[in-house]
Order: sequence, then structure tokens, then C-alpha cells
Amino acid sequence: MEYTVQKLGKLAGVSTRTLRYYDEIGILKPARINASGYRIYGQEEVDRLQQILFYRELGVSLEQIKEILSSPTFNATAALIEHRQKLLEKRKQLDLLISNVEKTIAAQEGRIVMSDKEKFEGFKQKLIDENERKYGKEIREKYGDEQVEKSNQQFKNMTRDQYDKFQDLEREMFDTLKEAMATGDPGGETAQKAADLHRQWITLAWGTYNKEAHAGVAQMYVCDERFKAYYDKEQPGMAEFLKDAILIYTGKEK
Repeated sequence: MEYTVQKLGKLAGVSTRTLRYYDEIGILKPARINASGYRIYGQEEVDRLQQILFYRELGVSLEQIKEILSSPTFNATAALIEHRQKLLEKRKQLDLLISNVEKTIAAQEGRIVMSDKEKFEGFKQKLIDENERKYGKEIREKYGDEQVEKSNQQFKNMTRDQYDKFQDLEREMFDTLKEAMATGDPGGETAQKAADLHRQWITLAWGTYNKEAHAGVAQMYVCDERFKAYYDKEQPGMAEFLKDAILIYTGKEK
């Protein structure tokens, strides 16, 4: 069966403007243009749009999706299996948040007593799931499944005070890094304070600390574009500066 832009947009629940944009950037081209100048989409394009929307639902950028779908090794069936697994994980996260809301309502009505730990379980699991989706493969390859699972358990077991401190440390670290970058000296007092704040931050998440792992994470921040983007969004060059400061802090600089 074939579809015009309007019909495909209605079928898929996306705007015609979106489909035209997908055509412009080359992620979803029509099968052909008819004599009247209308874009016409066939079954192959319908299936490709489904894949695009699956990836978008999982938070993947259009640039990454285009790269994935254009790869000669792309396997549609394998991709669907992966989508299913990711969506099941997402459903699990939503179920946990719904349960959290229901418990909170019951607690406020006086029907149950809810611990501070329970109040934040859903939110912490969401962070763990997002981190796993974005960086899980690289982190597990570098540190092993056992260490990653131990770290995840440590994070889930944080008390409310520890969780608040975890968030405050990250914010303070970013603020201190910005101040340190103005000096241009990763070995300076302010930069080394930022490196120490980073140590405190990852120690809360990991439950343990060692200099080699700290230095390894710092290297990952510049070697992996996703980690680099996370820090550089605060200020360009921050990932590289933080890496240099941490390597000095841990005594691992070359």
C-alpha cells in the first residue's frame, strides 16, 4: 500500500511538517514523487518510519538514528528485539513511579507509613536506567558487570540526605569548575577543589574510591563524545579541563 504525506502522517500520528523535515535531512526519503509532485511512501518507508519513532521514543537523536539505519550492518529484527527490551525497561520504570505515587497518596491519607528511602526509589531508578541506556555498554566493558551492579545498588540505597548531597556536590563541582577554568590552571587550588568535589560525588555513587578508577573516568570524559558533551554543555572545554585536573589530583598525569 502507498501513502501520501498527509495519509502517512495521520497513520503514524506525526505532522506532515515532520515528514517533510525527515525528507530534507535524508533520514526518510519518499519512495517516489508522483506526476503531481506529491511525495509517495511505500511499505519500506512505513517500516523505516516505525523504526525512527521507536528510536525517538527511546531518546535517540535524529543524527544517531540516521547513522544507525544507514549502517550496512543494520538488522531490523534485531533492532525490534532491542526496542522491545528498552520499552519493557521503560514500562518497569513507569510502574515504579506509579507505585511511588500511590504509596505517597496512601501515606498522606494516613493509611501507611512511607520511609524516606521509598519516596525516592522511582526517581533514583530512572537515573540508573538512563545512565545504563546512554553509557552502560562502555562502563560495563571498562569496569565489569559486578562493579556496575554494586554501584547501582549503592545508588539505590542512598538515604534522602545522601541523595540531596549527591545532587548538591555535582552542582558545586560545576560551579567550581567554571571558576577554575577562568584561571586556566588545572593544577591550581580552585581546579583541585573541583577535582576533590568530583571525587566525593563519584564516591557517593560508587560506594568506594580508588585513584586509578577516578583517573580512568576522567579519561573517558574526553574519549567518549557523549560524556564530553555532558560536561561541555556547561562550558566548552570543561571535559578536557576536568580530565587534566583529575589526573593531577590522582597523580596520574603524564
